[in-house]
Amino acid sequence: MGKQESKQGDAFSYQFRYQKMVQGSDPAKVRRMSGGVYQWDKFELFHGLRSNSMKLGSFKGGKRHTWIHKHFSSIVFTVALMAFLFLLDSLMGSIFEPSVIQTNSTMNVFSSDKFGDNGGKNVVQMYDRLTYMASSALVERELKQDESKFWKESYRQASSVWSHCADRKESISAGKLQSNNGYILVSANGGLNQQRVAVCNAVAVASLLNATLVIPRFLFSNVWKDPSQFGDIYQEDYFMRILKDEVNIVKDLPPHLKSLDFKGIGSLITDADISKEATPVEYIEKILPLLLKNGVVHFLGYGNRLGFDPLPSDLQRLRCKCIYHALKFVPKIQEIGSLLIRRIRKYDGPRNKLDKELLGNFITGSSNEPHMDREPLKYIALHLRFEIDMVAYSQCEFGGGQHETTELQAYREVHFPLLMERLKKSKPVSAEELRRSGRCPLTPEEAALVLAGLGFTSETYIYLAGSQIYGGKSRMQPLTNLYPHVITKEDLLSPSELAPFKNFSSQLAALDFIACATADVFAITDSGSQLSSLVSGFRTYYGGGHAPTLRPSKKRLAEILSKNQTISWKDFEGRVTKMITGAQSVRLRGWGRSIYRQPRCPECMCRFQ
Repeated sequence: MGKQESKQGDAFSYQFRYQKMVQGSDPAKVRRMSGGVYQWDKFELFHGLRSNSMKLGSFKGGKRHTWIHKHFSSIVFTVALMAFLFLLDSLMGSIFEPSVIQTNSTMNVFSSDKFGDNGGKNVVQMYDRLTYMASSALVERELKQDESKFWKESYRQASSVWSHCADRKESISAGKLQSNNGYILVSANGGLNQQRVAVCNAVAVASLLNATLVIPRFLFSNVWKDPSQFGDIYQEDYFMRILKDEVNIVKDLPPHLKSLDFKGIGSLITDADISKEATPVEYIEKILPLLLKNGVVHFLGYGNRLGFDPLPSDLQRLRCKCIYHALKFVPKIQEIGSLLIRRIRKYDGPRNKLDKELLGNFITGSSNEPHMDREPLKYIALHLRFEIDMVAYSQCEFGGGQHETTELQAYREVHFPLLMERLKKSKPVSAEELRRSGRCPLTPEEAALVLAGLGFTSETYIYLAGSQIYGGKSRMQPLTNLYPHVITKEDLLSPSELAPFKNFSSQLAALDFIACATADVFAITDSGSQLSSLVSGFRTYYGGGHAPTLRPSKKRLAEILSKNQTISWKDFEGRVTKMITGAQSVRLRGWGRSIYRQPRCPECMCRFQ
C-alpha cells in the first residue's frame, strides 16, 4: 500500500513540475501536455465504449449486425485514438532531460517535518474575502492580457542618470602601501550576506589603520553548519588584484605571527571590545595602539562593527568597490548559477549588466538547454522571511489557532531564552498592536495579495528564495492558488547538479543571491534582511534604472489589510500601488544609512546629466 501511494505521489509530482516547466502560459495547453486532459479523455472514451457495448447487447439478431456495420468506422477510430493517447502518455515521461525536471515537487521545499505543517489538509488563510477578490481580479486581467506596470521601475528615468563608478581610479599615496602598521586577521560570523558585510568592513578598517589584511576566515556556526571558507565562495586572486592599489592583502600570516597567543598578548578583539557600528576614531584610539605594539590584531566574530557615518569618503568608496567589484563568486557557483538562470528564463545569454557581473562568461555562449530560441521568460524573485525562527521571535499571531500559539511558545522557550527572560520583565504587547506597528513577518498569503494588487497575473513565474516556510503546504497554498508557477532552485536543478553544494548553506545562498539579483523584479517582505538589503543594493548599483525592487511597508500594509472585510478591490489595488510606488522613489543615501543597501551617493555612484 505504501509503495503504491509513493508511486502515485511521484506521478503527481512529475506532472506538477512539468506543468510549471513547459514554455507558454496557456493553462489548457499545459494540462494537455502534462497528461491531465488526456487522462480525462481516456476516462470518457472508456466509459463511452462501455456504454456503447451495453447498447449493443440490447439489439437482437440482424439489428445487432446492422448497428455494428453502420458504426464500424467510428468504433475503429475510437479504439485507434485510445491507443494513440495511451502511447503518447507513456512517452511523455521519457522525452525530458532528467537534469531539468525531477520527481520532487516544489511543495517539498515548503514543507517542514517538525513545525506547523499538516500536509496541506487545512489551509491557513487570514483574508478569505480579499483572496477571493484577488482571484477574480487575476482572471479578469488574464482575459484582458493586462500587464503590470511594475515590471519596470516607476522612476527609471531619474534612476538611470546614476551609474556605478566605485572602481574609478583614485590617487593613492605609494608610501602608504609600502609602510605597514601590522596585520589584521578577521574571523567573520553569520551566513553568506553577513560575511560579505564583514569582509568589506575589514577592508575599510585595514586601509584606515594602514595595515595588511589577511584573507578573512569564516567561523563555523551551529546555526549555518557550513565549513566553507573565503576561497570556497569567492575568487581569492581576483579579490586581491582588484584592491591591490588601495590595501595590502595576503593569504596568510607570516610564520613568526602564527604561533602567537592573541588573547594572551591582548590582540584578540571581540564584540565586547568595540562598539557596534564604531567610528574611525574608536578604531584609531583602541585598535591602532595594539596593532603597533603586537604587529597583529585578530577580530573574532567580526561583523557589523564599522559605522557608515561619519566616515571619510575614500573609505566609503573602498567599501563599495569591495562589495560590488571585488567579491566575485568562484567558477563553480557561477556555472550552476548561470544554469539556474537559463532554466528560469528558458533563454541563453546575458540580458543586462547584472548578469555579466555575477556570472561572467558562464552566461554567454551556446547551450543545449531546451526552449532557448524564444524571448526570455520574465520572473519575480520573492524573498519570504517566514521561517520558524522569524515567526516565533516576532510573537505575532498568524491565524493558526491554539496549535500555532502553543507550538511557537514552545519554540521560543527552547531557542530564545534571553527573549523569554526579557518578556517576563516587560509589559506584554498584544498581537494586534504588534501587527499594527509593522513588526510581523509577511505571510505567503499577504505577499500574494500585494503581487495581485500590483497587477501581476496568475501566469507570473515566481522564484522563491530562502529557507523552509513555517506551516509548509498549508501556509503556502493561498500563494500557490493565486500564483501556481512558484519555482525554486530544487525544482530547476537536478540532485547531481546540487550535490557539490550539499551541506554548504552559504554556497546554496549564493545561488539564491544570483537568482534574486538578476530577476526582472525583486520582491522583499522584510527590509531588515541582509539578503534583501544586499540584493537591492546590487540591483541599484548595476541595474541602470531597469531593476525594480518592491518594498512593501509592513506597517502600512497591516493598516490596509485591517479593512479586509470592507475594502473594495479597486481601493485595495490603489492603496497597495501607492505604497510600493512611494518606496521606489529615487533617493540619495541618507546620513547613517547602509552604503551596501543604498549605494546611490557620490562615493559609490556617479551622476550623469
